[in-house]
Amino acid sequence: MDLILWRHAEAQEWTQGCNDMARRLTARGEKQAKRMAGWLDRQLPENTRILVSPAIRTEQTANALGRKFKIRPELEPDSTVAQLLELVQWSQGKGTVLVIGHQPTLGQTIAELIGLQASEFPVKKGAVWWLHKRQQETLVLTVQSPDLL
Repeated sequence: MDLILWRHAEAQEWTQGCNDMARRLTARGEKQAKRMAGWLDRQLPENTRILVSPAIRTEQTANALGRKFKIRPELEPDSTVAQLLELVQWSQGKGTVLVIGHQPTLGQTIAELIGLQASEFPVKKGAVWWLHKRQQETLVLTVQSPDLL
């Protein structure tokens, strides 16, 4: 199984009283999403399942890819690693799944799957981590940042 974790691109800053789910991408974030989407579109298999948090900024990031996706409440900003892994059916290990979500959940998922001692791992805005499950081990196939494309 391949699991691709894509952190949403740069979004408006959170301020007290604002609706976190309604925050939008900045102009820089829109450019980051387009650059990463162009790279991903050339790499992804046609039958990739794409699952997206219901936050506006993740939907905007997904829209840059131009493929069909499903919005899943299990990927909201306060979701857990267990929720993410159950949603993508990690234990069954089939196919390719792209998840567009948030920190710290994405970093916590990476840390758990590759066996890091830390409970979480930093993932830059707009970055992609591509993981591959092979029997009982998880390999990091690539890490890509929109700033390097």
